[in-house]
Amino acid sequence: MRILIVEDEVRISNLLRMYLKRESFQVDVAENGDDGLNLAIQEVYDLIILDIFLPGKDGFMVLEELRKHNNTPVLFLSAQNAANDQKRGHDLGASGFISKPFSPGEVVSKVKDVLEQTKIAEHPSE
Repeated sequence: MRILIVEDEVRISNLLRMYLKRESFQVDVAENGDDGLNLAIQEVYDLIILDIFLPGKDGFMVLEELRKHNNTPVLFLSAQNAANDQKRGHDLGASGFISKPFSPGEVVSKVKDVLEQTKIAEHPSE
């Protein structure tokens, strides 16, 4: 399974990449919204971890544009746990919201949960 991490803090993206690779995910990283959107449209990912506050296009803009092309599950990552950010993300089609600081294990668990939910939604009889 392929995961795209769109995160401008290299320390965070490296940590997430390491934990996800341990779980046998293939992981790509983009450091800004524009590059993340381009990768998300050009490549096929099973899930995208998307920071809200990014250089270039912010996470909301990326998700809004992405939804014109595909329905890849997106987990928002943010240092702010504002209810309005969560609502806006949900309204745009985000699958979940993870607040910084976070436990890398928590993120891996959330990724697996969303992928399992997506699989069930796509193949309800399995």
